[in-house]
Amino acid sequence: MSRWLQWIGIDGFAWPWLLAAVLLPWVVHVVLPQTIDAGEALRVPWAGRLRKIASDGVVPVGARGFPWLLWGAWCLLCVAAARPQQLGPMQFPPQQGRDLMLAVDLSASMGEQDMELGGRPVDRLTAAKAVLADFLDRREGDRGGLLVFGDQAFSLTPLTFDLGSVRQQLGDTELGLVGRATALGDAIGLATRRLQAQPAGERVLILLTDGVNTAGVLSPDKAAEIARENKVRIHAIAFGGEGGALSMFGFRLPTGGDEVDEAGLRQVAERTGGRFYRARDLKELVNIYAEIDRLEPVQRKGQAIRPMMERYPWPLSLGLGLGLLVLLRRRLRG
Repeated sequence: MSRWLQWIGIDGFAWPWLLAAVLLPWVVHVVLPQTIDAGEALRVPWAGRLRKIASDGVVPVGARGFPWLLWGAWCLLCVAAARPQQLGPMQFPPQQGRDLMLAVDLSASMGEQDMELGGRPVDRLTAAKAVLADFLDRREGDRGGLLVFGDQAFSLTPLTFDLGSVRQQLGDTELGLVGRATALGDAIGLATRRLQAQPAGERVLILLTDGVNTAGVLSPDKAAEIARENKVRIHAIAFGGEGGALSMFGFRLPTGGDEVDEAGLRQVAERTGGRFYRARDLKELVNIYAEIDRLEPVQRKGQAIRPMMERYPWPLSLGLGLGLLVLLRRRLRG
């Protein structure tokens, strides 16, 4: 049956149960048979012959094809009511999106409590997690990946549309997980390697750090040069307050943390065609990620789909045409 439907260009019906209505005229004919009741007014011995003559008056019309045309028109209308459908050609709708690799500093200096979240002092990593989680929640059509760096750089999640897993991995990160130093150059080098497989216009790294390069094999300058050669655009965020912790009385206590290498990060961003940002508090960090959110998205092919096309106009038009033909012939005969 399915092979025969495909042969006529139909892949299925939206409401196949309506096809059962094809048998409705036959059911009505069986349940309500036509009878001729002459009543008690006339009794003749040839009543059976007269009844046969009366019933034979319809047969010549049937012989000329009228009942078959009506039956065919009814069947076509039932087929149209069942909504025959056909799968259209494969289509790839355009989709806006970006491939964003997030690099988060987990060095010891990210533990400084010089940020405020919800009216209470928190460390830099906790504040960054809150902003990044909201940033990931608003990514629609984007792919995201996550890497962290300390003494070394490690990739936690590859580029994926499952941003929930990226957010979960980010929430599970802790200070000192990969060491207490800052391998800034290695983080850029690892992100570049992860982004090499993507189209050139979609390679974006968002780098968040609060210190200077103190570990690793690659220097930030060398890593930036490699990123530029591989067409990776780096947006660098220098994150951190005034270098001290907030006390419960609102005073800032010195902790001896490393100063942010603003000049070096600016040079890395500008060399790769990205932007440099400085965030001294949580509000500035939120505004920075909102600005990154407004970057021009990349047009790419979306997931392949095959649209379902309605084919009921064909049997509907043919059925109505047959019905009108029957009415016209009866008018002409009358």
